[in-house]
Amino acid sequence: MRTVSPRRAAGAVITAGFAAAFATASRAGRALAFIALACAALPAATPAHAERLKDLAQIQGVRDNPLIGYGLVVGLDGTGDQTTQTPFTTQTLANMLANLGISINNQAAGSSNSQSTLSNIQLKNVAAVMVTAVLPPFARPGEAIDVTVSSLGNARSLRGGTLLLTPLKGADGQVYALGQGNLAVGGAGASANGSRVQVNTLAAGRIASGAIVERAVPTSVSQAGTMQLDLNDMDYDTTQRVVAAVNNAFGSGTATALDGRTIQLRAPADPQQQVSFMAQLQNLDVRPAQAAAKVILNARTGSIVMNQMVTLQNCAVAHGNLSVVINTQPVVSQPGAFSNGRTVVAQQSQIQMKQDNGALKLVNAGANLADVVKALNALGATPADLMSILQAMKAAGALRADLEII
Repeated sequence: MRTVSPRRAAGAVITAGFAAAFATASRAGRALAFIALACAALPAATPAHAERLKDLAQIQGVRDNPLIGYGLVVGLDGTGDQTTQTPFTTQTLANMLANLGISINNQAAGSSNSQSTLSNIQLKNVAAVMVTAVLPPFARPGEAIDVTVSSLGNARSLRGGTLLLTPLKGADGQVYALGQGNLAVGGAGASANGSRVQVNTLAAGRIASGAIVERAVPTSVSQAGTMQLDLNDMDYDTTQRVVAAVNNAFGSGTATALDGRTIQLRAPADPQQQVSFMAQLQNLDVRPAQAAAKVILNARTGSIVMNQMVTLQNCAVAHGNLSVVINTQPVVSQPGAFSNGRTVVAQQSQIQMKQDNGALKLVNAGANLADVVKALNALGATPADLMSILQAMKAAGALRADLEII
């Protein structure tokens, strides 16, 4: 009979345990691998980017109305308009005082000429301003809205000023709100001995809830039991999808497309039911169609923005920079001795023109946005150069997108 030592027996037990664990892990790994292969074999699901209908369209007739007014800002710390250069400020102040029962004589006391007293007024703490606001839809008298105050003259700063009562009118000339209050200016600045430091603008400010609505704008949403829905962007495919979503939610015949932007809706006649209908309508999820390929060029800042639908065809591009340098230096012409001449300073200019050699480079076709960006970066051109290159590509038919310059 063979005797097995306890140490060897324990080692055998441990070895058997590792083998069992390894076999279990192998089976689990094979199962995970099978699941991964099965998932990879399935078709990739396209993510749905549905948006609420309120982000895609708006009810016709429900819109904002701009308001504008002219007024005075007082209480400035010596940073107001210079009345000699902005005479309308003193005229406005005189008219306002006259409405308050205070008259300013047009002629100074004891003066024999017709010099106007208004021209002698030197104001430093008053500024003429334009006041703008937006009247939201369904705004009722007594509601408060924000206003923006902007300097009309040459005031250096509106910080610390107070806007006096200013009527705000609409496009029809009617007064819809009255603005008044203390300004909040986001900028800051200081000046001394001809030096000046300024952060942001000081000539404009804002008054939160600075105007009170005095007149409501009549808003007609439904006419003869129908209302119209206007899409923000004209697209026939998106319009058809919106019509299908509305009809699926409220029944067939509720929505009818009139064109690529306008949809006619059959709405309830009861105003309370209309509110419920519009609330449900705006929360519908609609997946908009893919936007048209477009490239936006900002000529002022040199910014270039393109959407994901932009594609490129194979083309060759050669672009060389042309630089012109003009250097002007003063030249002194000294006359000869005893010639009775005089010294004359003339300007001498030197013009240099330099053009870089632009090698012809092949731009590979790009089927998606990443390929387009990679192909354009390979040219090594600046944004200003890319604007010209993109326009030339569009003219040659290699750029599959619409160019829009803003």
